[in-house]
Amino acid sequence: MLVTLENSQELAWDKMDNLLPAIIQDAATGAVLMQGFMNKEALNATLTSGKATFFSRSKQRLWMKGESSNNTLDVKQVLADCDKDCLLIAANPNGPTCHLNTTSCFPEEKLSQQNFLSHLERFVDKRAQDSIEESYTAKLLSRGTNKVAQKVGEEGVEVVIAALAETKEEFLGECADLFYHTLVLLKDQKVELSEVMDVLQARHNK
Repeated sequence: MLVTLENSQELAWDKMDNLLPAIIQDAATGAVLMQGFMNKEALNATLTSGKATFFSRSKQRLWMKGESSNNTLDVKQVLADCDKDCLLIAANPNGPTCHLNTTSCFPEEKLSQQNFLSHLERFVDKRAQDSIEESYTAKLLSRGTNKVAQKVGEEGVEVVIAALAETKEEFLGECADLFYHTLVLLKDQKVELSEVMDVLQARHNK
C-alpha cells in the first residue's frame, strides 16, 4: 500500500518492537541504495519533511540521512509490502548514499542495463556543469537548442544509414550516439527522462 501520515498506524509495528526495515531505492534508476530501520517517529518525520529519516539502533535516536554529510535522500514515495511489515522508499539521492562515498551501500559491480539511461541522464547533468574546454556535452549545450536538435537529427539519419548499409556493430554505435544526444536535447529543454517514460507508460496502458 502507499503509506501516508493518515494510514501509517495500519503498519505492523508490533512485529519487530516498533521497528520496520526500510529499503531505499533510487527513484530514477531503481538501484537499491541502502537499508535502515524506522519507528513511528522516523516514518512520520520522513513523510512530513520529505527527507529520509531513520531510527539509529546504535545511537538510540532519530537521524536524518545526510544530517552531517549533506548527502540527503529526497523521498518521492513510501510503499509497504503485502504484510505491512517492510517499507520500500523511492528517493532521489543528493550525493553518495554510503558512508564509504559510494552511490550504494551494496556492491556496484554491474549496473542494470534497463536503468542505465537514468544513470547516463545524471552524467549529462554533471557534465553540463563542466567547462566547454573539458566537456563535449557542455560545449554542445552552449551552442543552443538549434545545434543540439540538429545533432539529434544527424544521429537519427546515421542510424537509418547504418541499419540499411552497415554492420551490426556500426548500427549499435549509431543507436548509442542517438540515445546520448537525445538525452542532451532533453537537458537543453529542461525535460527529465522520467517525463518521457510517463508518456510511454500512459500509451502502453491504453
